[in-house]
Amino acid sequence: MKYVIGLDYGSDSARALVVNAITGEILATSVKYYPRWKKGLYCEPKINQWRQHPKDYLEVLEATVTEALSKCAPDVAPNVVGIAFDTTGSTPAFTDETGTPLAMLPEFAENPNAMFVLWKDHTAIKEAQEINEKCKANDVDYTQYEGGIYSAEWFWAKAMHVLREDEAVAAKAYSIVEYCEWLPAVLTGVQHSKDIVRSRCAEGHKAMWHEKWGGLPPEEFLVKLDPKLAGFRARLFEKTETADKPVGKLCPEWAAKLGLSTDVVVAGGAYDCHMGAVGAGVTPHTLVRVIGTSTCDVMVASYEEVGDKLIKGICGQVDGSVIPGMVGLEAGQSSFGDVFAMFRRVLEFPLRNILPTSSLAQKLTTEEMEALIEETSDKIIVELTKEAEKISIEDSTMYATDWINGRRTPDANQLLKGTIAGFTLGTTAPQIYRALVEATAFGTKAIADRFISEGCPIEQVIGIGGIALKSPFVMQTMCDVLNLPIKVCNTDQACALGAAMFAATAAGVYAKVEDAIAAMNSGFAKTYMPNAENSKKYAALYEKYSKLGAFTEKELFLNH
Repeated sequence: MKYVIGLDYGSDSARALVVNAITGEILATSVKYYPRWKKGLYCEPKINQWRQHPKDYLEVLEATVTEALSKCAPDVAPNVVGIAFDTTGSTPAFTDETGTPLAMLPEFAENPNAMFVLWKDHTAIKEAQEINEKCKANDVDYTQYEGGIYSAEWFWAKAMHVLREDEAVAAKAYSIVEYCEWLPAVLTGVQHSKDIVRSRCAEGHKAMWHEKWGGLPPEEFLVKLDPKLAGFRARLFEKTETADKPVGKLCPEWAAKLGLSTDVVVAGGAYDCHMGAVGAGVTPHTLVRVIGTSTCDVMVASYEEVGDKLIKGICGQVDGSVIPGMVGLEAGQSSFGDVFAMFRRVLEFPLRNILPTSSLAQKLTTEEMEALIEETSDKIIVELTKEAEKISIEDSTMYATDWINGRRTPDANQLLKGTIAGFTLGTTAPQIYRALVEATAFGTKAIADRFISEGCPIEQVIGIGGIALKSPFVMQTMCDVLNLPIKVCNTDQACALGAAMFAATAAGVYAKVEDAIAAMNSGFAKTYMPNAENSKKYAALYEKYSKLGAFTEKELFLNH
């Protein structure tokens, strides 16, 4: 029997899946939170700074893999043949010549600018604007395969911002690595930055890499963006690889740490949503929604169908970024689960700040008070959902936009803020919550409509993640708004399962990714079907969402 390990690195935690490479059976799972991230270290939410220490990734890597293997029979570990990673992105970090992120060096150990800049870090808004302006003024628009709009969430904008902000990092920086490229490099014992295998997925979607202009944008253009970028192109890379290709085998050090053989093949890295789409069984004309704190929307299309089309306002169209031999298409919302988490935090204010000061609360121990607060907090969304479901669409008089963390697609604009309209003296918390749920669904429709209008038809939707599995109200609302069937993946670990499929392909168990999908998929837990009457009503509400969105963007937050 042959086994593989799929590793999924999310925003808050990482998980390891041990999977039967022949049947797709998940033998064991381990999930660990990043210890420094959990403490809120190196992040400043007020300025949209979100940084993660590379040591978090390495510590969680060892902990999850060893724990997952400990839950398996003794004969599993010796028969593991492959391992693969997916990560968030774009999540770059500056490295020294050895390919080591600068935060791993003693002099930069506590410097956030030397760490990985998380996908949702929006400190580079100014730099993204400059990139867009200079690309549009250039003979060649290097954003044309990335939807035509460069985002503050992406590779070069973040690099420019850090170089401008931190002279010490700029002086030491030799190269730049994406999170999904660094982890495979670590496991295979890479000793030089130039030997790191670069991800087609990461670099094609976020770093303006394309074969049409010979890889990355030329040196003279990068220097035009910022003289501080001089020399980086030569020290980076020329080619990229798809994630089904092996990057090497486990080095002795990490084989010993993980309790695995040095014969284990390490696959190329990719972004979580892309491997999640594979784990969900993506096919042409299917929109796969990886729903978490934000969303990532992924499609695949044949070369013939895409042709010479340049799809505007999305996160990119890249050959082989999802399934080799097809064009991968990416879009998404900058916040989804984060929208509901924000509202919960608002409602938690009296729990966290008033209740503990009550004279009645003094009768409780500190532990009892904490337990009471957590129990109440955990029930907020559950109870809001129960009450929101009772509100008819006709009585849903509030409207909201879903841009509380800016807008990723269509047409990236990270300066945008969320808005809520329609308050009355009778407004209730469930009404606000319902408006927020509908806003996330309307944001989904805006993405789907853009794909369709640009010549990429959608016949069905697949939902992935905890929200898809556990929130029928959210999913049915989305289904009615889209007026499309939505299948929900049978596992909430589709991203890690997709990574396992790439591991199996890289290890030679399967000749191509499609074969791994066919053999290892988990199937679907549920299918939502649209209610025709509700879809008609939501079509009218969508018009109001669009008007509120236009006002928000063109009047309230213009140039903010």
